[in-house]
Amino acid sequence: MMRSFLVALILCSMLITTSAQKSEPGTFTLGKKEFLLNGKPFIIRAAELHYPRIPKEYWEHRIQLSKAMGMNTICIYLFWNIHEQEPGVYDFTGQNDIAEFVRLVQKNGMYCIVRPGPYVCAEWDMGGLPWWLLKKDDLQVRTMKDPYFLERTKLFLNQAAKQLAPYQIQNGGNIIMVQVENEYATFGSEQAYMEATRDAVKAAGFDKVQLFRCDWSNNFDRYKLDDVAVTLNFGAGSNIDERFKSFQQKYPDAPLMCSEYWSGWFDHWGRPHETRSVSSFIGSMKDMMDRKISFSLYMAHGGTTFGQWGGANAPPYSAMATSYDYNAPIGEQGNTTDKFFAVRDLLKNYLMTGETLADIPKAPAEIIAIPKFELKHSAALFDNLPVAKTTENIRPMEYFDQGWGRILYRTKLPAKASKQKLVITELHDWATVFVNGQQIGKLDRRRGDNTVILPTLSADAQLDILVEATGRVNYGKAIIDRKGITEKVEFGDGKNATELKNWRVYNFPVDYKFQAEKKYKTGDLSGPGWYKGTFNLSKTGDTFLDVSTWGKGMVWVNGYNLGRFWKIGPQQTLYIPAPWLKKGANEIIILDVDRPAERTVEGLTEPILDKINPDASLLSRKKGQTLNLAAETPVFSGSFPGGESWKEADFGKTIKGRYFCFEALNAQDAKDKLTTIAELELVGEDGNTLPRLNWKVIYADSEETTASNSSADKVFDLQESTFWQSQSVGARPEHPHYIVLDLGKAMNIKGLKYLPRSDKKTAGMVKDYKVYIKMDEFKF
Repeated sequence: MMRSFLVALILCSMLITTSAQKSEPGTFTLGKKEFLLNGKPFIIRAAELHYPRIPKEYWEHRIQLSKAMGMNTICIYLFWNIHEQEPGVYDFTGQNDIAEFVRLVQKNGMYCIVRPGPYVCAEWDMGGLPWWLLKKDDLQVRTMKDPYFLERTKLFLNQAAKQLAPYQIQNGGNIIMVQVENEYATFGSEQAYMEATRDAVKAAGFDKVQLFRCDWSNNFDRYKLDDVAVTLNFGAGSNIDERFKSFQQKYPDAPLMCSEYWSGWFDHWGRPHETRSVSSFIGSMKDMMDRKISFSLYMAHGGTTFGQWGGANAPPYSAMATSYDYNAPIGEQGNTTDKFFAVRDLLKNYLMTGETLADIPKAPAEIIAIPKFELKHSAALFDNLPVAKTTENIRPMEYFDQGWGRILYRTKLPAKASKQKLVITELHDWATVFVNGQQIGKLDRRRGDNTVILPTLSADAQLDILVEATGRVNYGKAIIDRKGITEKVEFGDGKNATELKNWRVYNFPVDYKFQAEKKYKTGDLSGPGWYKGTFNLSKTGDTFLDVSTWGKGMVWVNGYNLGRFWKIGPQQTLYIPAPWLKKGANEIIILDVDRPAERTVEGLTEPILDKINPDASLLSRKKGQTLNLAAETPVFSGSFPGGESWKEADFGKTIKGRYFCFEALNAQDAKDKLTTIAELELVGEDGNTLPRLNWKVIYADSEETTASNSSADKVFDLQESTFWQSQSVGARPEHPHYIVLDLGKAMNIKGLKYLPRSDKKTAGMVKDYKVYIKMDEFKF
């Protein structure tokens, strides 16, 4: 009897699952200037969601919110490194069950666009590529030049297709398009690589669905890919006609789609919280709807980059905050915002025949406050060292089979009667230096720090360098980003330096078990360590853990890794979803590699995402510093025409130099006091763009770093939607405006390219300018 009941229950479950998964086979194809769904015109209104950034228990709620906003499609990345954390060990279960996510999308009557990579960017550690690839010393990625990378890519795509290929629309599923790679033109133009990736996607099993690729409106034509649709990415406030102008000239009959319409932007540690206005965001979306242009809203809901998965940008190096709120229409906790209702109010006017606007779903959990409590137990890091490994030469974290977290390097220093310098070459990313257990200094990769002055040593001493990895670069050529100390450590008086050898290495991974097994006791700590406490709940709910009194580190609650925190802001809270809490006692562990001002935390009902503690050392102009060009002669003077597109200048000769100064004499509007530059590129003798990875801003007369994240280094951050802007709040300084760059080495320069801001605004667009190039530094 029981057996018959179980069989019936299983059959019933199978029927329910099947009905949610499958419908009649359909088609999705490219028509003339339009997409065709089952042969009829179809405008994609997609919402980008990232399943790892949303607790699984909330997946369906976020999907339903997207539908209620007026979307008919959900767009998802696949994150290779979360599914294959060890070579050949694949995990598509639980929080990683992408097939279940796609089934929930179909259950709620929506289509799906899948972006399997292998590279995804997404402000995610190494752009979604697995860290263990870096164990290969000569690794190259996103190129035909490394067979190992291509082989591992194919293996992952095969596994991804096993999960999702059955859900192609031609099989009765809801997947209407699959992307090939991601924004490749910002990395390279190797057509053979893109063709190989396209073929690998097809061979894996995505052989029926429509393939597409995405790039920017200023670089989409750097390569060609047959049998693959072309889409463009751009941000809130864009001039839609201008964005598609060149594209339509090249592809006059192609459907138009913005595959990433950036609703906001991501936050960097130590920089202002990013926002984009509702009016500019909605204005460009309306323009697309009026022109029947498909779009995918990146992000509709950003969520949270839990654990160690946050990435970084370079150049210059800048790590991402844990919150991926993105100033999106659906907030980090799944709350509806002004942008949400603005989108809903707009899209209700553009629904297709037979569509109705879905009801807004009820929140799956209430928001609760947790009274302030103290973490009474602690464990000093130096009293809880793991088993040491040894190496003659210093090596990065990956060499010791460690993917994320912290790493401690220890060796001996010889006695010296005078002060010496400790020089670390390629520190990745943040370090504290100790001599005989006493803290001597801190080094930050964001500032380019590499030197600590050591005290005199009357006897041999113990040197400890504790390094925290704050996220692998997820964008551009710097994506080969090994962690720890990647080259060498030297010790000397500045004239004579000796490379330090014979290291003992201690690894501190991020898994919960490693943190929980420490020897906790009561009492204060004088250095880095773990803090442990409990808090009791009579009911569960979503909350935001206030960590504003803590230094720098990571938090685990009931075994769940909430992510990184850093006192510099702008984020001062960490989101805890209700399913990760429980009635009764809850455990919290905080690893702080700096030191807390207070050992207390509390749960707030709202996040703190915009409280920054400014770091003056990151400013591009030192106090009282003024550039002196009185004795300098410009190598070129010119005038740019108006408009948004790239502007080019040919110097008519080649100039060799390491230091570059751009002087903006005025703006297109003579009354405009601002200067704005989205990107600057220098052109070499062969006509190609010179590498920018080692560029550094050494001076900018003015930059906006409080009202917006518009610092001078935005001129070479490889992001067209961000820009350097001279100060816009308060008293605006007059023209001219200057930026001085150290190119890292001498280069032969024949010209430059200038990209103005890409939104609809024209403020600060440069008109007349001068260029200075020198081998030696400018005078201040």
